[in-house]
Order: sequence, then C-alpha cells, then structure tokens
Amino acid sequence: MAALAVVAAVGLMADDRVLVGAPIWLKPFKFAVSFTAYGLTLAWMLGHRGPTRTGRWAAHAVVAAGIVEMAIIVGQTIRGRSSHFNVETPLDRALFQIMGVTIAVLWTGTLVIAVLLFRTRLGDRAATWAIRLGMLLGLTGLLLGALMLIPTPDQQAAGALRTAIGAHSVGVPDGGPAMPVTGWNTTGGDLRIPHFFGMHALQALPLLLYGIDALGARFPRLRAERVRLRLVLVAAGAAAALLALLTWQALRGQALTHPDAATLTALTCLTLLTALAKACLLYTS
Repeated sequence: MAALAVVAAVGLMADDRVLVGAPIWLKPFKFAVSFTAYGLTLAWMLGHRGPTRTGRWAAHAVVAAGIVEMAIIVGQTIRGRSSHFNVETPLDRALFQIMGVTIAVLWTGTLVIAVLLFRTRLGDRAATWAIRLGMLLGLTGLLLGALMLIPTPDQQAAGALRTAIGAHSVGVPDGGPAMPVTGWNTTGGDLRIPHFFGMHALQALPLLLYGIDALGARFPRLRAERVRLRLVLVAAGAAAALLALLTWQALRGQALTHPDAATLTALTCLTLLTALAKACLLYTS
C-alpha cells in the first residue's frame, strides 16, 4: 500500500483527469495511505498479543480484502470510471458489489482481531485499554461507512434508471466545492468525515498514550498507572462523543466548515466537559 501511494502520487502529478470534481488519482492515493496506516497499526497491535492461528487468519483476511478493494479502485481509475456507488453498467455494478463484500470481510477480520485483543492483557492497564477502545472506535468508524450506501432522494426518484447508489455527501451532490487534500464537501454534509475520524481513532488513542508517557519524564504525576488509565478513558469518551457529533452534523447536511449554533454549542459543551474531567483527574486523584 505504501508503494501504491507513491504510484498514485505520481498519477496525481502526471494525469490531469478529473472525476466527480476531484483529481482522478486522489482517491487511490488517500485509500493507499489509509490502508498503510491501518495495516501497520493492526500488525503492531497483534504483535502485542503474540502469534495465534486465529489472529493470522484474521490478518490474512484483512490483507486480502484490502488488496481486492485497491485493485478495483485503481482499475476503475485507469478506466476513468468511479469505483464507489457506480452501477451505470453491469461491470461497474459487479465491481461495486465485490467492494461491498471486501469491506464486510475487512470489518469481520478486524472484529476478530478486536475480540482477541479483548481477551489478552497488552501491557499495563492504560496501554491495554488504549488499544481496546481504539479498536472499538475503529470498528464503529468502519461501520458508519454503510450510511453512504443509502440512496439519495434523487436516486430513489430515478428508480431502475439510477446510475449510482449512495453518495458521500448529504443534501448536495457529490463533486461540489471541497476542502483541499481531504476532498470533503464544504457546502453540505459529508459522511466521509465521521468514517475517517472513527477509523483513525485506532491510531489516535495509542499515540495519545505515547504522548502521555513522553510527558511523564517531565511531570511525575503522569507516570502513575491510574492517572494514565483515566486520561485514556476520558480521551476515549471524548472521541466517541465527537464521533457522534460529526455523524449528526453530516446527517443534517451541514458542512464541517460551516457549523450552526446547535453544533457549536454541542462542541463547546464537549470541550468544556473533557477539559473539566482531565483537570479533576490530574489535580484531585
């Protein structure tokens, strides 16, 4: 996947084609980078548990699903066709259906790995729960991708004549004004945002713990296992609440860059509660 990210980066520079309002090689690049991080993280987590037959088979299933998924994405890119939601021709429909199967296999393989990790102590309690809760948030983020498969009102109205099923955007068509690099819609809701945030909480919680451990060299209070564990639990709760907030915002057809009063109020309350919880934890425990 890392090598494919380099190939896709070259494609971004050498191929000036545009698909659904974005450079045609942007999707392969983003998926390759995401799969690289995902694979490295799962390998690191499994390494904490030690090799088992079930773990190896689950890892192989994730790898196989990722390879098939990327083969279809790159193949459709070369053809100049959209890989996701595209049912315009029998071939496009078949490839999209195969991608649906690969995602189900990848999610199931990740779930099996999560079950294995929940049955094993992975270092001290802070490290164990950073990994476990990161896995749960990652599984939730993957599952939220299913919301993109719901036909839009225009697609429902088209019935058998529709050429696409599902969309990234809510309230506006895919391919409109977008944020740089991520390509997230700036005029309507975008379900890729909670999908991305949930998936990469898989890396965020363990990285947070590494940060706490690094700060422990300067602040002795952070070396206590109970403090490190409680900070991880507070961070996981905040991440889960933020994931729910991002999902709610996207489903209301609201762009990440243009939050309304309700979204800002919820975000402010979440920020204050998280800060209060951490302050209480650090100064009263």
